[in-house]
Amino acid sequence: MAAEVRDVVQARTPTHSRLRDRLVGIAIATIGFDLLCAVLAFVFDHDAKQTQVTSFGSALFWTSTQLLTVSSSFQNPISTPARLLDVAMEVYAITVVASLAGAMGAFMTKRGAELEQSAERAKNAAEHHRGHGTTAG
Repeated sequence: MAAEVRDVVQARTPTHSRLRDRLVGIAIATIGFDLLCAVLAFVFDHDAKQTQVTSFGSALFWTSTQLLTVSSSFQNPISTPARLLDVAMEVYAITVVASLAGAMGAFMTKRGAELEQSAERAKNAAEHHRGHGTTAG
């Protein structure tokens, strides 16, 4: 398992490279989405009565925890735009989890086929070598 992780990081094969690219893409998109949502949450809710979003830092905390766990220690958003933002973040989080599951499933399927092909080639090479071996006489 550690070897496969290393191979993904190093993009050892096209399959490893595709998974790495997907993971990096999802990570970059999520960080950007999180920052955008934090700005919007702050703009939408910072003046609302009884809000806990009082600074950009608290907005970033709230959006990050919503994206990571679909819950936080903060109360629900107060303003209607912030509530709609919350729903959009939850949809995004579910989409990311589904995308990660799909990327991992595709990777495992492709790697399994590659490993089977590699084992078959090694078996055929060993049989070919045994069949053409020389005998000492």
